[in-house]
Amino acid sequence: MGLLDILNSIQNTLPPGGMPSGARPHPAPGGAPGAQGMSPIAKALLGLLAVYAVKNMRTSGGAPPAGGGTVPAGNPGGGLGDILKGPLGGILGGAAAGTVLNGGLGDLLKQLQAAGQGEAAGSWVGTGPNKAISQGDLANALGGDTLEQLTGQTGLPRDQLVAGLSQHLPRFVDQLTPNGRLPTNEEAARMI
Repeated sequence: MGLLDILNSIQNTLPPGGMPSGARPHPAPGGAPGAQGMSPIAKALLGLLAVYAVKNMRTSGGAPPAGGGTVPAGNPGGGLGDILKGPLGGILGGAAAGTVLNGGLGDLLKQLQAAGQGEAAGSWVGTGPNKAISQGDLANALGGDTLEQLTGQTGLPRDQLVAGLSQHLPRFVDQLTPNGRLPTNEEAARMI
């Protein structure tokens, strides 16, 4: 299953409008009113990988993408193609796409483990049932800077962003690791 398929499957499980129950998006800077596209939670999941891919590139000596290596706020109404051309496209373009996707996922899991959420994160990678993560535990693990970047990118208020991520991140990681382990760089490249 490819990254697009995974994001589409998550988007298809959301209620109309792509938001968790009771959530109302706040437009991100530069958003076009009424524009159609990827759900804010799907954007947040993709953005989360991008944030950790950039961190992985910095710590492993890779060059950051153009624009200083941050995930800029984008058009919340844009589709997945806009995200792949925009913030994640600079990271995932070229032959090293699998390495970057794998590195972003690996660094996200390391961050969760370092924050005391290794058991939950390990269950998402493993072949058994996925353990839930509370909104508070996830917010603490990701940190304010990461959440601020994602709220800017998605237009979601922080509480709704964290609620959506805590609901969908376990399945997202599970689907990116179908063999009960992180994919190899080559397997990750085939997902893109």
